[in-house]
Amino acid sequence: MKIYADRFPVALRQVLTDLLVVAWVYGTIRGALWLHDLVQRLAVPGQKLEGAGGGLADNLAEAGGKVGRVPLVGDELTAPFERAADAARSLAEAGRDQQELVDQLALALSVGMMIVPLGLVLFGWLPLRVRWMRRAGSAATLAAAPAGQDLLALRALANQPLRRLTRINPDVAQAWRDGDEHTITALATLELRHLGLRTPTPTPPSPATRPR
Repeated sequence: MKIYADRFPVALRQVLTDLLVVAWVYGTIRGALWLHDLVQRLAVPGQKLEGAGGGLADNLAEAGGKVGRVPLVGDELTAPFERAADAARSLAEAGRDQQELVDQLALALSVGMMIVPLGLVLFGWLPLRVRWMRRAGSAATLAAAPAGQDLLALRALANQPLRRLTRINPDVAQAWRDGDEHTITALATLELRHLGLRTPTPTPPSPATRPR
């Protein structure tokens, strides 16, 4: 499987596109983390509320315990402290609820910020990139095979625009069926160049096979 093309313009375009995608993903993640931290700051009042309510409840409970040791009227004096401590605990609970709400909001906003940009990468760019890699890898394998030009020519007939095919031969399909070497070579070259691959240099015949 090939990762980048052989021809410089196509390879340069691929490298630049990959770098832009990496920068896009990095920027998206950094932006989502920044948004998460920004929303988390809204939890500071809840943290203070929880700390103040919890501390006040502990102090009131401690004071109520001391007052409760007063003879005869201790129980009556303790009741207001207990009610005030319960109110302080409710205040602390409200602070915890506010923090949980902010946590959920920060997570939802940061995930929502990443869905569309990362979705474009996963379902837009990545399938096209993998498709090119597979096509280029199979084309390079075919180019090195003895009968690979015929298959590359067939792929060109199926994939390339008609205007490019007619430039090679007005009746290019018939020429391919007739086994015209010039047409087959031109079609195979067209398919390879479309994928950004180099056309393999034909191997010269050995002295033993040259006609005398």
